[in-house]
Amino acid sequence: MSSVPSHPGATYILSDLIGGKARCSGKAIGKLEDIVVVDGGRLAEVTHLLISRPFGHKSLMVPWDKVERLDPNGQTVLAISGPEAYEGEPAEGQVCLRDHLLDKKVLDCDDDEVEVVYDIKLATHNGRLYVTDVDCSRAGFLRRIGLRPLANFIRGVAAKMDEDTIPWRSVQQLPHDIGRFQGNVKLNLLKAKLPQIHPVDMADILEELDEDHRVAIFNQLETEHASDTLQEVEPRVQRKLVSSLSIERAAELVNEMTPAQAADILAALPASDTDAILTKLDVAEAAKIRSLIEKHDERILDVATTRYITFPPTTKVSEVIRGFRDAAKDAEVVMYVYVTDPDNRLLGVADIKEILRANLDDAIEDIMTTNIVSLHEVAYPVDSGCSSPPVPAFRSA
Repeated sequence: MSSVPSHPGATYILSDLIGGKARCSGKAIGKLEDIVVVDGGRLAEVTHLLISRPFGHKSLMVPWDKVERLDPNGQTVLAISGPEAYEGEPAEGQVCLRDHLLDKKVLDCDDDEVEVVYDIKLATHNGRLYVTDVDCSRAGFLRRIGLRPLANFIRGVAAKMDEDTIPWRSVQQLPHDIGRFQGNVKLNLLKAKLPQIHPVDMADILEELDEDHRVAIFNQLETEHASDTLQEVEPRVQRKLVSSLSIERAAELVNEMTPAQAADILAALPASDTDAILTKLDVAEAAKIRSLIEKHDERILDVATTRYITFPPTTKVSEVIRGFRDAAKDAEVVMYVYVTDPDNRLLGVADIKEILRANLDDAIEDIMTTNIVSLHEVAYPVDSGCSSPPVPAFRSA
């Protein structure tokens, strides 16, 4: 007799389930090793759970209709009388979510890398379990490396971090001879998918790509989408993207912005490029933008902050991660850790993503970027525009 899971309509995260105990008749018989699906294109339906067993016993392939309960906290209860009848391994053509998909690169239909599969989301419907999304978010990455509390904290600081999911229907159907699949996950997207990606998320994607791929994807965006995305990318990438465009195309994008937004973009460009773009705009609009650019010469201290995160250079990565939550509570700048000496002189800076990828025993000075610019606290002009985050104030090293 088949059983129905006790969480109808429940949603699951693959990394929460894998490794959880599997029980039969009240006894632990092994661990959930993988989840096997059949790829139906729009949705992938779970057909079996792969249960590994200790002491050299054969693995089990338990059909989904023999699952009595699948708890989000990682415990699986099986409605089977004994394991022997279910001994086996996944057959050729069956897709194993953990083995075949986790940590694979996500490619668009032009083979450009846009993401990495850090986790997979599933949901029940009418007693069946389906894959709904592949999770490429930074929170998904943190869960994968065992930093769930930090993932939850960072999600609270910046909610958009958990929005980088791709619906399963956008994933190209996987090959029938998948075997021990060593390839990459490929998407049915470029022009079809790009308009659906929020400009903030698109900016994150572009910042991670090399220059050729970045320009190729940016050139596929419609004018309004490209304009909104250009405002979200960091100034370094803004300059490179604009420099790759014709003056006419750059003027098209600027024309979609408010004068203040346009001034923020153009203030970061060489004066000759700015002048060339402004000549392509309406005269009155260009005058407004030029006036705002001239007002960008403010004192650096007007946009500086003393609420940032610092650690000494010899601090271990493990100590930085443990202390990050408390250090970030009152900080205005949370995505970077600044490395300073006892006199508060700036020695380097480390992106939080680089810290999370580093070995726990590394010292932060081993992974920090030392190609930095620091200024004395005097009236230097601001180079990056009004919309930039607060600038940490340091003494020169």
